Amino acid sequence: MIVVLILADARPAAYLAAALFVVAAATDGLDGYLARRYESTTRLGQWLDPLADKVLVAAPILTLTAVRRFPLWAALVIVAREFAVSLLRAWLGARGRAMPASWWAKWKTAAQMAVIVLYLLPVFDAAARGFRFGVLVAAVALTVWSGLDYLIKAGRPAPAEAG
Repeated sequence: MIVVLILADARPAAYLAAALFVVAAATDGLDGYLARRYESTTRLGQWLDPLADKVLVAAPILTLTAVRRFPLWAALVIVAREFAVSLLRAWLGARGRAMPASWWAKWKTAAQMAVIVLYLLPVFDAAARGFRFGVLVAAVALTVWSGLDYLIKAGRPAPAEAG
């Protein structure tokens, strides 16, 4: 639905897309919190939740980029990192290793979701565009750093192997 609203290219649709995205992001965060709070996490959930986050992030970013409302360079970095981490998780999973979301990745997700909301909203003021760009730079930096963090951790032996 968010993709359709972005493609509608109308101010009311932009506000609705932003509101729907905020609801989706909030329910994703609540789901993770409840799973941890009630100790109901599973290996499957540890794999599927980050995958759902990637779809939630990639769909609006790619659509906004297609309609020239999101910088291509940032979209390439974000989507490439998400794809690479998904492949890394699948590779580790095939070897019996799970890689739960790191704190860096949680901050990255929050920054990406914030920047998506800012790019969904119709912004015309130069100061607001500057703020939005600053959040974008922070989100991209966290995206790169958290991806490198996963790569470094994946290269380390699993705790059982390290002994």
